[in-house]
Amino acid sequence: MGRGRAKAKQTKVARQLKYSTPNTDFDSLQRELSGGDESVEHREPVRDDWAEEDEWRRA
Repeated sequence: MGRGRAKAKQTKVARQLKYSTPNTDFDSLQRELSGGDESVEHREPVRDDWAEEDEWRRA
């Protein structure tokens, strides 16, 4: 018992997610994708520890 309310709530949330139209800032998105915003922190590339492990296995 009680599954009806839970399922109804899940259905309601799913419909809200499916049909909602979020406000998207396309200008900000364009700046981010083009790399035009200098305030974005530049990060070091991530080390590939898996490649080192594969080399160890091959030896």
